[in-house]
Amino acid sequence: MTNALRFCANLILCRDGPASAFAFMETMPLLMLGLPKGSLQDATIKLFGKAGFNISVSARSYRPSIDDEQLDGRFVRAQEVSRYVEHGYFDCGLTGQDWVRENDSDVVEVCDLVYSRASNKRSKWIIAVPESSPVQSVKDLEGKRIATEVVNITRQYLKDNGVKAEVEFSWGATEVKVPDLVDAIVDLTETGNSIRANKLRIVDTLLYTNTVLIANKASWGNPEKRKKIENIALLLQAALEANSKVGLKLNIEKAKLDAILADLPALRNPTINRLTDENWVAIDTIIDETVVREIIPELKERGAEGIIEYPLNKVVF
Repeated sequence: MTNALRFCANLILCRDGPASAFAFMETMPLLMLGLPKGSLQDATIKLFGKAGFNISVSARSYRPSIDDEQLDGRFVRAQEVSRYVEHGYFDCGLTGQDWVRENDSDVVEVCDLVYSRASNKRSKWIIAVPESSPVQSVKDLEGKRIATEVVNITRQYLKDNGVKAEVEFSWGATEVKVPDLVDAIVDLTETGNSIRANKLRIVDTLLYTNTVLIANKASWGNPEKRKKIENIALLLQAALEANSKVGLKLNIEKAKLDAILADLPALRNPTINRLTDENWVAIDTIIDETVVREIIPELKERGAEGIIEYPLNKVVF
């Protein structure tokens, strides 16, 4: 039970007695989720939907509706999720590895979930300076001023490199602060487009980061809650895995089967079924979406028929 729900149960116990408190606890969700508000919100809702959990939320609301009676949740800034998970308000939540580290949160990292607003790639925190800056390495930042959202990560990085510099917190739009307000910035980038658009140059990378599912340690120690969290992790990972893969079905003459499997390694370990025509077999397999455009024409040339490509919602290995 989270701290907030425990408070409600105690309040009902004092006001209405044990029977009402028990009835309240019977209707309480098993898990309280911390979901990232902001740039990750839409991508997170889409990911949960593909995993089988439909989440709906109004434009101005922080309280989502989830079609699983065991789940409740709140949307908060990703920067804050790990603190609320650590303190027990949330049983588990999604946030960036960077914010777990920045907040020095004592939580369980259940699994990596590599996705973002724009793609399924990891992002990185980098040090950047104007293109015309004389700074070429971290050592050149001695005595300089740096703006960033991740103050603790930046200070630790400078300490590890034996550099003393002033690090100030930035509330956003960090790229526009150089060179007029600061000498350098530490900012998050996925594609580097914003860095180039603002005529900045990357000096070094502090760390790579991606979304993670984290859990409160007490909740992780509760067998029932842990099982539910592990099930959520499994389904979210399966949904992400399915993003890069498709299913492929086709029929081929049995005499050509061994040659096709040998020459097209992407088709290895398929499911092979007999057809009513004993001279033909049906192949069903999962392959990377990026190779489909090369494989389908070759399969057709080799005599395959009834070729069907279909999307996947989840892939569990």
